[in-house]
Amino acid sequence: MADFVYRTVMHDIKQNILKGNYKGMRLPDERSLAEHYQVSRSSMKRALNLLAEQGIVFKKRGSGTFINPLYLKNRAMFRYEGSNLGLTDSVKVPGKKQRIKLLDFHVVKTSKEIAQDLFLNENDFVYEFKRLRFLDEQPFLIETGYLPIKIVPELKPEDLQSSLFNYLEDKQNKIVTKSFLNITVEPSSKEDQDEMKLKTNEPVGVMEGIFFLDDGTPFEVSNMRVHYRYMRFNTFVNLNR
Repeated sequence: MADFVYRTVMHDIKQNILKGNYKGMRLPDERSLAEHYQVSRSSMKRALNLLAEQGIVFKKRGSGTFINPLYLKNRAMFRYEGSNLGLTDSVKVPGKKQRIKLLDFHVVKTSKEIAQDLFLNENDFVYEFKRLRFLDEQPFLIETGYLPIKIVPELKPEDLQSSLFNYLEDKQNKIVTKSFLNITVEPSSKEDQDEMKLKTNEPVGVMEGIFFLDDGTPFEVSNMRVHYRYMRFNTFVNLNR
């Protein structure tokens, strides 16, 4: 797990930033941080570089590393701060707890489109599942997903009542680290209205995407329909490459 030391350091620095533990919006120097966390300078450098790439901090030549004030104003629900891109670790709403209700789970022959997205043969089989996610007692997201059976051959319905990506990480030592997402807004469907307690004139956010393992293997095709009140998504753009 040595490869993940820098991630642990990065997450702790994020929490300290959110708690206001760094005076003057400035981080200690790299050497001091490495000594504090008892990690190598290379691990510390990697953690700080990732923070900079995410727009959380910025480095000013000759002056040090500073906290991006816009990050502290970030009110997005989706904060990718875990080791994977799973919703359980990424959805952050202060004071509210998540739970998952499995609505449907079965094995189907893959469609031509799903086979193309997951690099499968058209005769291959996939898990098809549908889950409803809650924040406390408020249903906020309907998720429909497709997974290649060959990647998770022993998946059971009960495994989908908690974090799928954490299950993959814990059981198979595989991590979902990349995704391609398309985000749109649509009128709510009858199912959206019934499951998420929406009115007929209220919309939903739609996030469609493909998620990839850290070795580049496509792992899941997912369609997520999000209650409009929780559809807040921020990003950071960096063209300095």
